[in-house]
Amino acid sequence: MNAAAGQRTGAAVALPRGPLIGFATGSVGMGIWVTVPGLLLLYFLTDVLAVTPWLAGLALLLPKVADVLLHPWVGHRCDVEQARRGDRRRLLLLGCALPLAFAALFAVPGGLTGAPAAAWVAAMFVVGNLLFAVYQVPYLATPADLRIGYNERTRLMAFRMVVLTLGILASGLLAPLLVGDDATRDSYQRMGLLLAVGMLLAMLVGAVGITRLRRVARVGASTHDGGWPALRSTLRDRQFRALVASYLAMSTTTHLVLAGVPYYAAYELGRPGLTTVLVAAFLAPALLVTPVWLAAARRFGKQRALLAAQSTFAGGSLVVAVGGSAGLPLLVVAVAVLGVAFAGIQLLPFAMVPDVVRAAGGTAGAGTYTGVWTATEATGAALGPWAYSLCLAASGFVASSADVTVPQPALALDAIRWGFGPA
Repeated sequence: MNAAAGQRTGAAVALPRGPLIGFATGSVGMGIWVTVPGLLLLYFLTDVLAVTPWLAGLALLLPKVADVLLHPWVGHRCDVEQARRGDRRRLLLLGCALPLAFAALFAVPGGLTGAPAAAWVAAMFVVGNLLFAVYQVPYLATPADLRIGYNERTRLMAFRMVVLTLGILASGLLAPLLVGDDATRDSYQRMGLLLAVGMLLAMLVGAVGITRLRRVARVGASTHDGGWPALRSTLRDRQFRALVASYLAMSTTTHLVLAGVPYYAAYELGRPGLTTVLVAAFLAPALLVTPVWLAAARRFGKQRALLAAQSTFAGGSLVVAVGGSAGLPLLVVAVAVLGVAFAGIQLLPFAMVPDVVRAAGGTAGAGTYTGVWTATEATGAALGPWAYSLCLAASGFVASSADVTVPQPALALDAIRWGFGPA
């Protein structure tokens, strides 16, 4: 984007592949946290725990509201750690407790249904979101910390995007498979425990990778202590505000799509098992097209490439809204088109953030900028499922427990399709 135009001639350090892969691996744990709750948690609440759609939406939304304050505060603490200790490692290691919260999220005590079950999930979501911020903020501050150039920062984030997509794809496929078609409390709990182990291993590898990267591209000392003045300065950055507003809309839309996948497969296509197929169609293309988006960013600029990704996503969503009458092959192709766009939507904004930080005068406030950015991402992750839950609630969707099947009104079936598409 224009903010980064002056950064194209940054330091010529080329990051080694090994530390790059180590750094990127850390995003697998974060990908599991963002993907699996976004994909299954709303369905888990309404169709297993018998939580009404409006309350289920609130249980997912309200914990994320706290992120608006938590993430910038974590960003401030992140900058303090960098100024006083010369690194952000302590926060990273503390954030490695996130898998415990993930496992607890799906381990709802037996007998809890309705509002009490929603309260449990909301409480575990709050704890998990805080731990997620504690890991994610210093993790994403790394590209701005390193003394590397404009294109090398994009390369670093491209490595992250490919590995992140592998993690999202694996967890997006494994989670529904581990839950199975029966979708019982026990199967959700088993899924949570198994994926939590993978999260922990990936996040520890990421912490080691960051340490190695900081040795290769040495980070200068900082005297910046963050705080409210730094936050005000960040929010006054016009280019950063524009990027944040754009990404909020994109994050909300992509998480709405994820939340709608299980409903679309179960009610529109009549086969819950197709959740895995749709998730694969959505995520697999990113493994192939991320290098294409990287090349497009270098050739045309990150901003133009991002606009192309957004337009592609909008076009694919219109086809999906047609529903089962379009035929399964065409729908899978349309979802794959959404996945191609998703790769650009994930890569390019994240590659722009360190450019904006550098354009603002250096790396001192990278944690504060990143805290605001991750708060935006978390807000979109909450607004998407909440918006879909509102569609269900307004249409009269009937919640149920795992062992009960209830007929849905025609308006609810329409809402499932249209909420998943152009909404």
